[in-house]
Parts: sequence; structure tokens; C-alpha cells
Amino acid sequence: MILGNTYLKSSGEAAQHSETITTGGCGSVDEVNSDSKAAESIAGGGGSRIWKFQYTATNSNAWEVDSFSLVSILLLLCFAPFLVFYFVMTCDQYQCSLMDPLMEVYTGKTTPLDIWNQAASFSWTAAKIYAIWVSFQVVLYMCLPDLCHYFLPGYVGGAQEGARTPAGIINKYEVNGLQSWLITHVIWFANAYYFKWFSPTIIFDHWIPLLWCTNILGYAVSVFAFVKGYLFPTNAKDCKFTGNIFYDFMMGIEFNPRIGKWFDFKLFFNGRPGIIAWTLINLSYAAKQQELYGYVTNSMILVNVLQGIYVVDFFWNEAWYLKTIDICHDHFGWYLGWGDCVWLPFLYTLQGLYLVYNPVQLSTANAIGVLLLGLAGYYIFRMTNHQKDLFRRTDGNCKIWGRKPAYIECSYSSGDGAKHKSKLMISGFWGVARHFNYTGDLMGSLSYCLTCGFNHLLPYFYIIYMTVLLVHRCIRDEHRCSSKYGKDWKRYTDAVPCRLIPGIF
Repeated sequence: MILGNTYLKSSGEAAQHSETITTGGCGSVDEVNSDSKAAESIAGGGGSRIWKFQYTATNSNAWEVDSFSLVSILLLLCFAPFLVFYFVMTCDQYQCSLMDPLMEVYTGKTTPLDIWNQAASFSWTAAKIYAIWVSFQVVLYMCLPDLCHYFLPGYVGGAQEGARTPAGIINKYEVNGLQSWLITHVIWFANAYYFKWFSPTIIFDHWIPLLWCTNILGYAVSVFAFVKGYLFPTNAKDCKFTGNIFYDFMMGIEFNPRIGKWFDFKLFFNGRPGIIAWTLINLSYAAKQQELYGYVTNSMILVNVLQGIYVVDFFWNEAWYLKTIDICHDHFGWYLGWGDCVWLPFLYTLQGLYLVYNPVQLSTANAIGVLLLGLAGYYIFRMTNHQKDLFRRTDGNCKIWGRKPAYIECSYSSGDGAKHKSKLMISGFWGVARHFNYTGDLMGSLSYCLTCGFNHLLPYFYIIYMTVLLVHRCIRDEHRCSSKYGKDWKRYTDAVPCRLIPGIF
């Protein structure tokens, strides 16, 4: 979900039927899309989640990159790490004001070098903390087969098959993310209340040094994946080369880089170091607020609860995630490797960081309003995807809102000239708007930001980013669907005229 998980984050659309793996978000029975914010983070959840880029196939393994995509990639590679640093630095030095450092530089009160020198530097203590953290997650991922699916009704875990890759390979995965999350948090709370091995504020206390550590891992993994794709790919037929070193580095060469049979780079980095850490980071912020002020605000509790629901939902549906765009379409490069290590944990947790420096105690009415908005957004997000997944699995032979779902039957031609049939559902939430799961996602994103009040812009970066990302994705996906389905797409948009907000957009 960053630059793609979504920097993981966007709630994409679930498939209605898994005939083929495509990248559109038309709501058809043969579309596969990402549900994970983490997955759209940078590439745009995600992620991981910032933007997807255009390329044109010239043969099975060679692609051409257009100039706009190349410029965008270079800008992201050069400036995305500094953008993350800027947001974290403003909280550390300027009480989370985005404008104050710019104004001080403009008026000559300080210089960028002075700001840089005041920031905490790399520390070996932070390096040890992060090395232990990542190693522990590797052990949980590789050495502990899932047990949760034996006693949690409805949960799908253990050995699962992914979708077929372009080369025709079906990879197997050990789905144990929920178990890893539970074990990690049991240890966290046991330490906080009983063992006292480390302070619950440990993450906050080393936040900027940890930023440098995550960047080191993010770039190291990206470089390794890049070199591996050229020298010893897991499957050469699933590699994609453009001939442009910057594009290949950022967007990835290998489809599913692996070490051994089970260590899958995409599944591990999309979910483990970043998303499991998400809730721990928020807990560390809450502990720091308690240490500084003697209490934890209701706004901080709301951030922990609402974002915690999203994280648990991600791991509860991890098996389903294997059929989403992050696994089925994206190659593993810098935008997933760096984004999941850096973009997601540092920018998706800005609300909690802000509340450490600017505690906000909401009125009871406002707190209830924010909670209801977040829960309503989550309900819409989850149920919309559930309806589409149900429609996909049953090929429309199901009930949505108590009745058999209506749909528009479409036809399209694949690259080899073959004719195919598909169905576009127009019932349930998919009859309210064409991307109503995005609407629920945006409602949840807004609720996180509203916990922080209105004194600063920084905590609202998340909703601004997600709005731009998802509106862009709507337009991109619908352009693809219009080209794919032609006049049938016009019939669909006549039946469901709104993209996100009924009667408005």
C-alpha cells in the first residue's frame, strides 16, 4: 500500500468474478483491485499507494515508459524521503506547523541546514530496536504456521494459493498475519503492564532516528530486489524490463520475488513491518501523551480505535488480499519496498503524532460524531467490498439487500482477439455509486483527521492525499473501463450515474 500499499493506502474494489486479473476498477466480474490502504500508500494502498505510471508493451518482457511517468518517478525518488522528513521534523521542532519553518527560512531567521542539524540523527540504539523488530516479524512470518483459522470462525488462514501470475504460476502463501499481529500486541501489553523490559514510549522517543533506519531498510530491499531481478529472479518469465533503470528500480522488475519457498517479499513488506507497527506506533503515542500530561485524550483514544479497526480488518482479510491488485498486478520495487517501510508508518500515523504535541480533548458530542463517522465509513467500505466479492464468488447467484442483484451484461475482446462476457453489478452499494467503497474509505480517513481539531493543516494531509489519490484512481479506472466495454460502459454509467457521492460526483 505507498507510493503504492497504497505507501499502502487505498481501499480498492474487490473482484466480482475472477476470470482474469486486470487493473481496472469498473466493478465487473473480472476486475481485481486493491482493498488495502497500506497497499496503496505510495503508488496509490497499498497500498502499498503514490501514483501508478503508464507504460506500453513492445514484447513479452520489454516495455516503453512515457516521459511524464519518467519525470514523476525521478521527482518521487528525489523528494519523497525529504517530504516524510519534513512532516516529522515540523512536529519535532515547530509543534506540527507546516508553515512556520518555511516562513523562518524565508525571513532569514533560520536556514535549511540549521533545521537539518537540529533534527535527531541516526543512532545505533534505534538501529538495534529496528533490527530486532524486523527480525521478530520475519520469525513470526516464517516459523509459526497459522493456528488462528482453527478456532476463529470465518477466518481464513494457513497455506493459501494466490492468483495465477502472467507466467501461469500459482504461488502459495502462509497467511498468518493476524496471528503475528496478536502475538506482537500481547507481548507489547505484557511488557507495558508486567515485564517492563522497555518503555511503552520507546517508538516515539526514537522516532526520527528510526526514520533513518527505515530508509536504510527500504532502500536496501529495493536495491536487492532490483539486482535480484536482473541476476537471479525467482521466475524470469514474470519479470518486466523497460530498459529505463529509474523506472525498473521504482516500479519493480520481479512480479513475486522470493527467497526459498515461502518468504515472499510482497506479502511480507506489504503487511508486516509497517501495518503491524501502525497500531504499536499509535499506542506509543498514547503512552507518551500519558507521560507528558498525565492523561490520554479522547481524541487519541479515537485514533487508536478507528485505525486499529482498519488494521485488524486488513489482517482478518489477508487471504482475500492475495487476490488484489497489490499481489496480482504490481511488481516489487522501490515504491512498494520503500513505501511500506517508510511512507506508511510515518505518514499514516500523523494524527497520533500531532496529538502528542497538541493534545485535543473533544466534547462528548464531537467525539461521538467522529466515532460514528469512522464506524459508518468502515461499514460502507467493508460491506461494499463484501457485496462485490459475494457477487464474484457466486457469479451473481446470491442476494444483495434481500434480493437477487441486478447487473449489466457486457462483452469485451482480449488482446488475442477472443470475446469474453462480464457483468457489472448495479445493486446494493454498487447501485448507489460506482466506487462507493472509496466513499467509505474517505469517510474513515476524514474521521482520523477530525480527531485533531482545526488548528493545523498537518493532520489533514491524510484526507487530502487520499482524496486526490482516489479521485485520480476513479478517473483512471473509468477511462480504462470505457475503453474496454465501449457502449456497455455507457449503459452502466447511465444506470449508476455517480462516481463517489450520490447526486454530487
